[in-house]
Amino acid sequence: MPISRANGLDIHYEKAGSGPAFVMLHPLPYDLNCWLFQVAHFSSRFTTLAIDMRGWGLSDKPTHAFTWSDMCDDIMGVLADQGFAKDVVVMGCSCGSKIALTLGIDHPDVFSAVILAGGNSSAQPWLEPHMNAARDHAAAGTLMTYHRDSLLRGVLKSWAETPLGTYLIDGFVERGGNLNAESIVRVFEVLISSDLTPSLATFKTPLLIINGEHDSAFPGGARTASLVPGAERRILPDASHCSFLEDPNAFDAAVQEFLSSKRLWPAAANERQA
Repeated sequence: MPISRANGLDIHYEKAGSGPAFVMLHPLPYDLNCWLFQVAHFSSRFTTLAIDMRGWGLSDKPTHAFTWSDMCDDIMGVLADQGFAKDVVVMGCSCGSKIALTLGIDHPDVFSAVILAGGNSSAQPWLEPHMNAARDHAAAGTLMTYHRDSLLRGVLKSWAETPLGTYLIDGFVERGGNLNAESIVRVFEVLISSDLTPSLATFKTPLLIINGEHDSAFPGGARTASLVPGAERRILPDASHCSFLEDPNAFDAAVQEFLSSKRLWPAAANERQA
C-alpha cells in the first residue's frame, strides 16, 4: 500500500499507469476510490496518483489543529516521493478542488493544468453545520449514518438508487468505518476559512471548471471562472456535484478535450515505446 510520510503523516495514495503525473483529489466525504473511472481512462497516458487526503480513506486522521497549507503540503509530499517536479496535472472535486487550485497558485512551476469539479474558491461558512453534525453523530454512535447522508448530497438521488450507485455508495460507507469526527472537524475548519479570491486575477495556469447541471457548487464554480482570466467551464447535463461518478464518459471527454487543446495530452504508453 503506497504511503507518503514526507509531511509527517501517513498519506495513502494509489498509483497507476506511466507518463506525466495526474493527481486526483477527492471531495468530502469520499475517498480516492471515487476516481476509479478516471484512473481507468487516464492511466493509459499519465501516471495517475489518486490520494486519500488527511482525515479520510486510509490516510492518517489527525485530531490536532493544522493548516490549509499542511493539507496542500501532503500532496506535494506524494509528488516528491514519486519524483515529479513539473508538468503535473492536478484535478479535484469540492475540498479536493480547492486544494488543487491552491497548488496551482502556490506552485505554478510544478502544475501544467488545474481541473476543478465544483470550483468554490472563497471562504465557505455555510459548511459549519457539518462540523456539529459530525460530533453529534459520533456521540450518538451513528457516524456511519452521517457519512452516508453526506455522500448522498454529492450525487443525484436517481443515480444513487441505480445498482451501480448503490454499490459505490455502500463501498464508501464500508471503507469509512475508521472515520474520526474530530479529524473531520479539523478538515472542515481549514476548508471553511480558506479564501483564494485575492490570487485569482493573476492565476495563469490553464484552468478547467466542470459543474454538473444540478451541482450545489454551481454558483461557486461560475464565480471562480469569472475571476480567473482565460478559465474554461463546462456544464454537464443531468449530473450533480460528483459528475465524474454520475457521467464519467462525458466528464472524461471534457477533461481530455481541455488537455488536448493545451497540448498536454501525451502519447499512449505503447506509442512512447515505439
